[in-house]
Amino acid sequence: MKTNDVIFQTVAKVVFFMIIFFAVRIFFAGHYYPGGGFVGGLLTSGAIVLLLLAFDMKTVKKGLPIDFKCLIGLGLLFGAGTAAGSLLFNVPFFTHAYDYFQLPLFGKTSLHTAMLFDLGVYFVVIGVTMTIIQTIGESE
Repeated sequence: MKTNDVIFQTVAKVVFFMIIFFAVRIFFAGHYYPGGGFVGGLLTSGAIVLLLLAFDMKTVKKGLPIDFKCLIGLGLLFGAGTAAGSLLFNVPFFTHAYDYFQLPLFGKTSLHTAMLFDLGVYFVVIGVTMTIIQTIGESE
């Protein structure tokens, strides 16, 4: 960590949360508008990369103690579980159910079982991109 990066580090902390909130919004809007798990995962990875640029890898790993390889497995489990759910209820493959809920900060929002698949995509995208970036960063 460099001592002359105080302004960048302070701004990165604030912008990190702004990007994360936007990624969550894009994730929830993805069923009706452009976005979803893939774009939300890329935005989240971009926010983590911003922290990696502002701080060193050791500091970010201490603040975000996540094994991104396990996140890939969790995402694949969500994706496979969503597909298997349709088989359990004897409906066509990837058939989903939905209902409307009143969520804080989002208002009236429809939640779909397809959102669980999107959550799996979100986790896989974050896991893969951050594993690649950390692997490249550790070799330097």
